[in-house]
Amino acid sequence: MKKLLNFPHSLAALLLTSLLFQTGALQAAGLETQTNREGSVTVKVTPLNISPGTKTWDFEITLTTHTVSLDQDMGSAALLVIGSGRPRPPLAWEGDPPGGHHRKGVLRFQSQPAMPQFVELHISGIGDVSQRVFRWRLDK
Repeated sequence: MKKLLNFPHSLAALLLTSLLFQTGALQAAGLETQTNREGSVTVKVTPLNISPGTKTWDFEITLTTHTVSLDQDMGSAALLVIGSGRPRPPLAWEGDPPGGHHRKGVLRFQSQPAMPQFVELHISGIGDVSQRVFRWRLDK
């Protein structure tokens, strides 16, 4: 009788785990938000779904300043380096348009069929900083 009572709990746990994987909540597990405060602009980057099974690899970007206008084209300012490969431009920037002192959006990159040892997101020309590099190890 006890085994029958545990079955609904096991089924619920399995369904929840499956749902979390499908939504990307677990794909970026362990890949924490990184913040760069160089120059007059604070840049925060959060990997959202970094997994070979996803359509795109997405990074949430938040830009904050109180001194300069954030008028950069984020699609041109960012490159993703996957493992020791060549830098790749984003497929899209989906977020706030240029201007203002606060911007937020998602940079989408083509996913890869296999997991590399690391990924680096390079963002250039934000504030007075020539390049900011955000790096995550994937082979933990």
